[in-house]
Amino acid sequence: MKEITIISGKGGTGKTSIAASIAVLAENHVIADCDVDAANLHLLLNPCIESKNNFWGMPRVEIDVDKCTGCGLCEELCHYGAIKSGKVDVLCCEGCLVCYHACPEAAVRLVENLAGEWFICSTKFGPFVHARLGIAQDNSGKLVAEVRKQARELADREGKELIITDGPPGIGCPVISSLGGTDLALVVVEPTLSSIHDLSRVLDLTSHFGVKAAVCINKWDINPENTRQVEKMCSEVNVPVVGHIGYDPAVIAAAMKGKPVIQMVSTVVEDIISLWHCMQEELGI
Repeated sequence: MKEITIISGKGGTGKTSIAASIAVLAENHVIADCDVDAANLHLLLNPCIESKNNFWGMPRVEIDVDKCTGCGLCEELCHYGAIKSGKVDVLCCEGCLVCYHACPEAAVRLVENLAGEWFICSTKFGPFVHARLGIAQDNSGKLVAEVRKQARELADREGKELIITDGPPGIGCPVISSLGGTDLALVVVEPTLSSIHDLSRVLDLTSHFGVKAAVCINKWDINPENTRQVEKMCSEVNVPVVGHIGYDPAVIAAAMKGKPVIQMVSTVVEDIISLWHCMQEELGI
């Protein structure tokens, strides 16, 4: 079984549109959306939910007023200012549990924390696993790991040979969680200075973790000079540029219609098909 993880240095590069189109082109696969902080791949795949499951995050702390003597030690030790007058502000609490372990009266207790949900769905393009993280919840890396685990188990059960993962942007914990063990990280970049800067950081990340990477330049024709800069950067670190996708307003139109752009009449269709063929070569499938 192979896994492709599609990531980007920043949001808004077209990563999800490409992931949806690859999901249309590929065969015998499972699709996963690991961008749990801002999941939107489901908007293009129109999934039918088959199962909905709770995601339990790190436990919250709560102060038992019957046991609390008001000594103030928990408030003194909390580096995040989350405890005031014997009450815990859940928006400030980082879950370090210092108060829980330090309280001499055992008045700080742990309570379960429903942090989100994850779903197994069917789509006309293949089985799909995605999630929704609750408002102001952290541990998105843990939820990413859960989505990947469910996608792999689903692929095993149904004899699928490929997992297509829409990963998170950036270089933080959710991205790291989405990259471990993947066979190919496809990094989507636009020919803008900020996107090129972020590309450098993402390639450093994939190199650090020993993940095979390839690059796709989206909207390459809006700035050919910057596109050449991306190609030069990739050449210097031996990362192949496997796709050049031109600018076409049809991509936005497809998103507004809630469908993958590969199903539209668009100049980018051939670009995406060519990208998919290059990715297959990189994966050896």
